[in-house]
Amino acid sequence: MKIPIYHIDAFANRVFAGNPAAVCPLEEWLEDSVMQAIAQENNLSETAFFVPEEDGYHIRWFTPVAEVDLCGHATLAAAFVIFSYGDTSRSQVTFRSRSGKLTVVRERGLLSMDFPSQPPVPCEAPKELLDGLGKEPLEVLCSEDYLAVFSSENEVIELNPDMGILRKLGLRGVIVTAQGKRVDFVSRFFAPKLGVDEDPVTGSSHCALAPYWANKLNKKELHAHQASQRGGELFCRDCGHRVIISGRAVKFMEGSITIGS
Repeated sequence: MKIPIYHIDAFANRVFAGNPAAVCPLEEWLEDSVMQAIAQENNLSETAFFVPEEDGYHIRWFTPVAEVDLCGHATLAAAFVIFSYGDTSRSQVTFRSRSGKLTVVRERGLLSMDFPSQPPVPCEAPKELLDGLGKEPLEVLCSEDYLAVFSSENEVIELNPDMGILRKLGLRGVIVTAQGKRVDFVSRFFAPKLGVDEDPVTGSSHCALAPYWANKLNKKELHAHQASQRGGELFCRDCGHRVIISGRAVKFMEGSITIGS
């Protein structure tokens, strides 16, 4: 059996930047164990699989160790593959997912994803969070992840978390953020319990970051930078119950996976 595979750098306008995702278009679903094995073999933060449906596609995402409910950069990458190498006449694609319907629109040189808003709420900081970060934030909130807010961009960039401690936390991961110098806000994302110590660029974390900073800065349109080693640029729009997360993508590689003889 041969399965097509694309290696896409998402939230980037050049290769070797943004967040690399593997994308596997399928005609029908493989066994879950096979998809998990492919994701583990790829050893990227996410591998996306999708199959066509009557009105769009059904998409699923796997880290090297688990299936997840929502992934931004691999959704962007999957839409890029469809727009560029699948149905090139499309300007919009709809995915059915564990997190409901997700729409991606091609507009003004960007791919814009319509995602659920996940506004964070204040919470008590677990000891493991503070110990793992090694520095006390200004405030801690939570939604799908812990959100730790710091006073400066430099603090966010200079953090050197202890992943062994953060792995003990109950939520999916940890977002750290601060107001930016040349953008509205910067962030980093850590998810060691999912096999991803630091994710280069995390679209889904902006489901919480966008409403948080829209409220703080009193603006709906936001320019963001994820301050990982690879780095990534995102454009967000707070729409109340939904968040529009936009970015670019480029192809690094395409090929095929051979399973069996």
